[in-house]
Amino acid sequence: MLDAIRWDSDLIRRYDLAGPRYTSYPTAVQFHGQVGTFDLFHALRDSRKAQRPLSLYVHVPFCANICYYCACNKVITKDRGRAQPYLQRLEQEIQLIACHLDPAQTVEQLHFGGGTPTFLSHDELRQLMAHLRKHFNLLNDDSGDYGIEIDPREADWSTMGLLRELGFNRVSIGLQDLDPAVQRAVNRLQSLEETRAVIDAARTLQFRSINIDLIYGLPKQTPDNFARTVEEVISLQPDRLSVFNYAHLPERFMPQRRINSSDLPSPAHKLEMLQRTIEQLTAAGYRYIGMDHFALPDDELAIAQEEHTLQRNFQGYTTHGHCDLIGLGVSAISQIGVLYCQNSSDLNAYQNSLASAQLATSRGLVCNADDRLRRAVIQQLICNFKLEFAEIEQQFNIDFQGYFGALWPQLQGMAEDGLIRFERERIEVLPAGRLLVRSVCMVFDAYLEQQNRQRFSRVI
Repeated sequence: MLDAIRWDSDLIRRYDLAGPRYTSYPTAVQFHGQVGTFDLFHALRDSRKAQRPLSLYVHVPFCANICYYCACNKVITKDRGRAQPYLQRLEQEIQLIACHLDPAQTVEQLHFGGGTPTFLSHDELRQLMAHLRKHFNLLNDDSGDYGIEIDPREADWSTMGLLRELGFNRVSIGLQDLDPAVQRAVNRLQSLEETRAVIDAARTLQFRSINIDLIYGLPKQTPDNFARTVEEVISLQPDRLSVFNYAHLPERFMPQRRINSSDLPSPAHKLEMLQRTIEQLTAAGYRYIGMDHFALPDDELAIAQEEHTLQRNFQGYTTHGHCDLIGLGVSAISQIGVLYCQNSSDLNAYQNSLASAQLATSRGLVCNADDRLRRAVIQQLICNFKLEFAEIEQQFNIDFQGYFGALWPQLQGMAEDGLIRFERERIEVLPAGRLLVRSVCMVFDAYLEQQNRQRFSRVI
């Protein structure tokens, strides 16, 4: 069993830098416009030849209400009629993509994100799932990981019943904070009772896994009132928890301009919130998976981490990293073999492309040999907190020290600081370094010095 993480304030102060979350390497910042539909079709053909299983991500951008903290690609509208033209184009995209794949390629993982996927009506959800089942090989025996993001203000028992009937067996519930003053400051009024009702429905209907999202660092939050939120959430007994650090970037995300920066907690209070949250969750039996994620010991993520099979992609930590990830919808990202590609993030551009029977691929990247090598290194560190040099040497036919020798002084400095154990054959991220694993990964990022770090959130 992995050791518990250890809080070290001095290390955190020194290594709490801005950097990528490494849902991919290279990160999306490196995507460029020279990648287009030809590259996507080529990658799909390779996927078909290799008969690789699939993971589907479907982006539903619509929300009825705006949450001021949100940095997602979304469209705020009360007009539910806007969903139908979008669904027509989404169904075209599904058909165009699927015809380049083999019907025998099973969809092991499916995730609906947004926006608010349950913005769609029950009939629209049925229509969309029927179209997916028509064109992709979705499993019918409940063995797949089929998840959907839920806003409890947009779901009730009948919604949860419909989702279960359609094949979903995992839910991720946005909560963020239960304190009314915080909720008013971010324009998301959501009661504990609403959230509990959705969770009760999910449990009764035998959903396999429940995740709850929290955010620390929001306006009006204090260490005491956030600790009360965490206590209430623990009482709901989710299988997984995501505890995100709010990154206030109003110059990039317009809704955040409605947040009064003077209401934001100080850096010291943010650290105290995180420290107390870790203590509360650890005492309640949750394991730290990494990168803001916690899970109960019998959860698949915790078991995969124990067995060193945990992986990470644009859907976060996953046990399905061996699948080709197909992103569907506006702004959705695909990872197929060595190709990353992303659809246009503009709703009109996305819909207009498909109206012309063209895919909406707007940018991406084809990984070179160095990218693939560094991706494997970062994946091992961020998922398993350990890197065996021999495994990388065998996989990529290199001498690890010869290839990365220029990084040795940085790694030795981290070892002296107690972040990692750095030996001739391996790197192990120590308990005091696990909260800062992004900082360790950043050492191996060949692009980082070229990038504007203001694009990234801080590690803590």
